[in-house]
Amino acid sequence: MSDEFELDTDDLKRRMDGAMANLKTEFASLRTGRASASMLEPIMVDAYGSNTPINQVGTVNVPEPRMVTVNVWDKALVGKVEKAIRESGLGINPQLNGTIIMLPIPELNEERRRELGKVAGQYAEHARVAIRNVRRDGMDQIKKAKSDGMSEDDQKFWESEVQELTDKMIKVVDDALETKQAEIMQV
Repeated sequence: MSDEFELDTDDLKRRMDGAMANLKTEFASLRTGRASASMLEPIMVDAYGSNTPINQVGTVNVPEPRMVTVNVWDKALVGKVEKAIRESGLGINPQLNGTIIMLPIPELNEERRRELGKVAGQYAEHARVAIRNVRRDGMDQIKKAKSDGMSEDDQKFWESEVQELTDKMIKVVDDALETKQAEIMQV
């Protein structure tokens, strides 16, 4: 019976990769001083009775390095889009020009850079926690198989596989954080 146990390491890896993909999305939303359309991705607009991503109510463009524009398709939503951007916590003051909302990206001061570095650290910690939760699920499967008659050698083998995968993914998260923090602090 113990020979039948096969831990689905591909599933664990896929779930850990999902945590990493989420971290990359969160990092993309952090403002680093350069304009980027992805910095508006987390913003939701109250449109047509539901929360809608900003890129589904208008076209987001980056016409120059320090400017993002949102060309809102429906004139009735311009005010709601502007309000959503103001309340997003990005620290950007939108300027209206008809149905186009211009977002000038100011230079980041040292204090704001440090704050963004801390936020990036929090995002990385959330990713580490998600990866550790996947690790715990894998270890729980191994413990269950052990109680069903798995040999101690098999248990040690699978535990080391799961731990190795976890360590590898945590290192990827740490490297991504280091890169992002360097990018934020770059003047």
